[in-house]
Amino acid sequence: MRHFLEVDDLSHDELLEVLRRAALPKHHSKPLAGEGVALVFEKPSARTRNSMEMAVTQLGGHPVYIQGHEVGFDVRETAEDVTRTLAQYYEVLCARVFSHSLVERMAAVDIKPVVNLLSDRSHPMQALADLLTLQGEFGSDLAGRSIAYVGDANNVTRSLVLAAGSLGMSVRVGHPEGYGFDDTDMNVLRSSGVEFELTSDPAQAVKGVDAVYADVWTSMGQEEESAQRLHDFAGWTIDAELMSKAADDAIFLHCLPAHEGEECTREVLESSASRVWPQAQNRMHAARGLLSFLIDP
Repeated sequence: MRHFLEVDDLSHDELLEVLRRAALPKHHSKPLAGEGVALVFEKPSARTRNSMEMAVTQLGGHPVYIQGHEVGFDVRETAEDVTRTLAQYYEVLCARVFSHSLVERMAAVDIKPVVNLLSDRSHPMQALADLLTLQGEFGSDLAGRSIAYVGDANNVTRSLVLAAGSLGMSVRVGHPEGYGFDDTDMNVLRSSGVEFELTSDPAQAVKGVDAVYADVWTSMGQEEESAQRLHDFAGWTIDAELMSKAADDAIFLHCLPAHEGEECTREVLESSASRVWPQAQNRMHAARGLLSFLIDP
């Protein structure tokens, strides 16, 4: 049984195949015809819910949105029993959760494909959309291209490093002191074999790169840290001046939602370099490619 909890669950060739399928016309095939896909959300989302529902529909399937409290992981039933129950109805089980260990436990039941829609450790579906956006800009072969992530080294960053690095991109991560990868993430990234650079200088991070990437400084569940983070991230806003240090034709990416004036300015978000809206649309195409691969490898 194949599961997708992190980008490196796919080999290099499998990742390229998922991206190839994602680029196919949206009604190319119907591998989910007559089947359902469970979308369990412990955390709300605009892009994830809408992109997944449309991807399932385009593949001929029926998406069912389920709020976390409706199944009650480890409250009403164990995560394992919830997984076994949902597997009686659905061909794929997708979950957006707080704890990565929850999707690991679902996958360990190993009865239907489990897809991680986001966890505290990773956001692999976003990374697939990021790669698809980069391919749309620079071509299918991304080897030798460069990308800089500027901000908090979080779940999005971890998956981005694995994804971009696996396709041969040069990856830099710029973050303030104290906001880098923890030991667990560093061990995972080093063991993956991908190459990446770390810096505490935002200008150095973006120097000459083909793409600059941002995410919010305060993620969902960290609201009590907001004031401290605003203080600690002073000087890290991606504005026109910082973008000018990247390559002349560099693009700007953001997984959204954006906090204008914090991690980026409105000017950059709406600039000619911005690809955030195609990037958001690519969440749907990437989901379609992945689901197609999981159902019919």
